[in-house]
Amino acid sequence: MVPSHQVTENQQQEDSDLIKPRKLPNPVLASHQHRALHQELLFCHRRGVLPRKKPELLCVLEQKQRQKKNQELALHPPSDLEVKLRIRQQRMQFYELEEKKRSEGLKNVPEFIRVRQTLKHIANPSL
Repeated sequence: MVPSHQVTENQQQEDSDLIKPRKLPNPVLASHQHRALHQELLFCHRRGVLPRKKPELLCVLEQKQRQKKNQELALHPPSDLEVKLRIRQQRMQFYELEEKKRSEGLKNVPEFIRVRQTLKHIANPSL
């Protein structure tokens, strides 16, 4: 029989003759352009200067989702709550528009007339 340390030496010699597998390099990560772009994006991200524009694919996807949602909403009639909310919103917009017109009209009026109008609304305590 062969001693155990000689067996391990023989195995090591055989293992050294074999080619050991190595991980293949990723061509995308190894390219200089990719590394430069990644470095620039990291730098911009740290400084908070990221591009505001979304990728084109993402924009198209969102647009299709909006179209699909609009089509689904068009198929279903609005609920009573939605109708009442829409009526209330229109009424509020109408009141705001009237108030804006009234305030613009008061701006053009001289100050003494405005003061006189406010005095008309105040009740006369001496009478």
